[in-house]
Amino acid sequence: MGRATDRRNVLRIDLDAADPARVATRRPDSLSVEEPLEIRVGQAGPGRRRPLAVTMRTPGDDLDLAIGFLLTEGLIRGDADVRTAQLCAGPDTPNTYNVVDVVLAPGVPEPAADPTRNFYTTSSCGVCGKASIDAVRTRSLYAVADDPLTVPAALLAELPDRLRAAQRNFDRTGGLHAAGLFTGDGELVVLREDVGRHNAVDKVVGWAVRQGRLPLAGHLLLVSGRASFELTQKAWMAGLPLLAAVSAPSTLAGDLAEEAGMTLVGFLRGRTMNVYTGAHRIGPVDQASVSGG
Repeated sequence: MGRATDRRNVLRIDLDAADPARVATRRPDSLSVEEPLEIRVGQAGPGRRRPLAVTMRTPGDDLDLAIGFLLTEGLIRGDADVRTAQLCAGPDTPNTYNVVDVVLAPGVPEPAADPTRNFYTTSSCGVCGKASIDAVRTRSLYAVADDPLTVPAALLAELPDRLRAAQRNFDRTGGLHAAGLFTGDGELVVLREDVGRHNAVDKVVGWAVRQGRLPLAGHLLLVSGRASFELTQKAWMAGLPLLAAVSAPSTLAGDLAEEAGMTLVGFLRGRTMNVYTGAHRIGPVDQASVSGG
């Protein structure tokens, strides 16, 4: 299996170093690994699985990534739609295991050969391989608007520190996004890291699919970066009623969260946060102290 981090020698320059001999020094540094993963999908039988997507990701939890990707793209409905999923030997030497082969269950439609859904995703963008706005819109099976989840604001404010403390590889590289699935009581259920924020979310969702835990009612998803349209869509596809981010959301993320009946929280830092939609799930908040409009 590939490694999540790799060591490289770098020239470290510190212009504020007191010792002139320490201004420029050579030392080892850890980098986040980024490699392509090809996802092949189809029915059982020789030659039936064809490449569907290539995503740039950090190796690890690749089966979760593939299954989560298929679920959040609306290509499968759950674990029962997958017969087998396995890492395959690729053409590289030494073998990098950068191919996942997914055999669909009998009766599950194979992905249509549609050029508007030609998936190539970089580590920075989850939807940039799709050619039209219609192709990026998928419909969730789950009505999250009725989810009764409520999370105290004080508890929600603690979760970024809990997420950060659980990131094993970030301390070594500083270059990985994280997605964490929490219960309404603040318990961290599962965390995944990746150079791509959308990959980190797909790894969490894929884990939930393989564990038979969908829909993720009564849970919340916290991401270490911004809340984009594609992350909001992925959360909705998994049945999550609340998405929180330490950075900003986009307008489309807010629109989609409003449509879905999700709670969207951004700029979750320290003791402050912005609640963009679904404020009824964040409490207790003294409404008498709320000012502005």
